[in-house]
Amino acid sequence: MVAHSIVIISAVRASRKIAVDGKVYLNTTAVFFAEVVKVVLSFLLLWREKGSFLQTCSAVHMQLIMRPQETLKVSVPSLLYTVQTNLLFISLSHINIAVYQVTYQAKTLTTALFSVLILRKQLGPIKWVALVLLTGGVAIIQLPPGANSSTKRVQGNEMLGVAAVLCACMTSGLAGVSIEYLLKQNDISIWMRNLQLAIPGAVLAFICAYVKDGKVIRESGFLQGYSPLVWGIVLLHAAGGMIIASVLKYADNILKCFGNALTVVLCCAVSAGIQKEFVPDGGFGLGTLLVLFSVYLYSIGVPSCSWVKVPKHSAKKTAPMDA
Repeated sequence: MVAHSIVIISAVRASRKIAVDGKVYLNTTAVFFAEVVKVVLSFLLLWREKGSFLQTCSAVHMQLIMRPQETLKVSVPSLLYTVQTNLLFISLSHINIAVYQVTYQAKTLTTALFSVLILRKQLGPIKWVALVLLTGGVAIIQLPPGANSSTKRVQGNEMLGVAAVLCACMTSGLAGVSIEYLLKQNDISIWMRNLQLAIPGAVLAFICAYVKDGKVIRESGFLQGYSPLVWGIVLLHAAGGMIIASVLKYADNILKCFGNALTVVLCCAVSAGIQKEFVPDGGFGLGTLLVLFSVYLYSIGVPSCSWVKVPKHSAKKTAPMDA
C-alpha cells in the first residue's frame, strides 16, 4: 500500500505539468473513471471467483437489486465521504492551511474511536499513546514551513472552519470503519462488496464532476487533457481502491492510518532526494521520529481484538484479529 501511494503521488505530480492540446485533465473526471474501472475490475474478479458469467450476473442481481437494504447500507460510506469532501472545502474557506493540516490529523484518533465503538476493538493504553504520537508526528511533518503565530489568517469564521475540519475527521473515521465492518461480513465476497461500493462512488463522482467543473466540461469535453500517463493514473487509483479494500478486509483501519503516515514520510523523502521540491527541516526530523516511534510502540502494545457482527442467518463467528 505504501509503495503504491508513493508511485501514484509521483505520477500525479508529473501529470499536472503536462498539457494535451493546451489542456490539463480535470481531477474530478479522473476520479469518476477510477470508480468505473473499480466497477469493471470488481466484476471481473467476482466472475473469476464464481467461475461462470451467468452465476456472476445472478449474484450481482440478487445482491444489488433484490436486496435494496444491502445496497442502501453500502451507500452510506460513499455519502459520508461526499459530506467529508464538502466539509474540507468549507474549512479551507475559513482557516489557513497550517491550522487545517494540523487539525485534520485528528482523523487517526476518530478512526480508532469508531473502531472501538463499532467493531468493539480493544486498544490498550500503549496503543492509544502510539496513536496520539502518530497524529502529532504527521501533523508536524505536514505543517507548512514557517507556520507560526504570525501566519496570515484567512478572512472568515475561524470557529466554523475548525468545526468543519473536526466534523470531517468524524465522517472520515466513521466511513472507514463502516467499510471495514461491511467487508468483514464473511457471507459476502470482497469483490461483491467492492462492486457495491464502487457503483454509488461512480454515480457520486459523475455528479461532483458536473457540479464542480460542468462549465469547463461543456466547453472542452469530459476527456480534455487526457494522455497515456493520465490513464495510467486512473488505473493506479482504481488499483489503490482494491488494495485498500483488501487491507480493511484482512487487517484494519488503524493499520491503514499507520501505512498512510509512513507514506507521508517516504513521499517527503522522495521529494527531497529525487524531485528536489522539499527541503527537510527540524520539524520534519522530529515528526519522522515520532511516526517511527509510534509504529514501534503500537507493535509492542497488548494485542487488540475485534469482533464483527455476523448476519443472523450465519452461525459462524469471526475470529479475533490482531491489530
